[in-house]
Amino acid sequence: MIRTLGLSAVLVLATASPAIAHSAASSAQPVVSSARPKQSELEVSYLADAGYAAAVVLRCDPAGGPHPKKGKACKALAKAHGDPGKIKPTKAMCTMEYAPITAAVKGQWHGKKVDWSKTYGNRCEMERATSVLMLF
Repeated sequence: MIRTLGLSAVLVLATASPAIAHSAASSAQPVVSSARPKQSELEVSYLADAGYAAAVVLRCDPAGGPHPKKGKACKALAKAHGDPGKIKPTKAMCTMEYAPITAAVKGQWHGKKVDWSKTYGNRCEMERATSVLMLF
């Protein structure tokens, strides 16, 4: 009896005011969020003790900026959850020369602050450790 009364009340509302019935029906549907992940924007740079330096901006989601390998660099960072220190190193052999170079990544990764830097023995070691991220 109660169920019948509830259904009757909905039918009465539907015939009395289509706008009320529409709002009641639409409120019963689940709310789906179409929020995209926050865009990532990072300044990727290196500074060598020998006196040369370079820097580029890397944007991800979607990939953009002047980084020459932006798609691959974003993919490498995504696999490392935005932590450059966790990028899977490439397979390369480097010489034992000592020419220190400091790599740095600063900015935002999916809304999370990134402030990373590391000094390597030479450019080859830096590129091996950071994969395509520092190839510019």
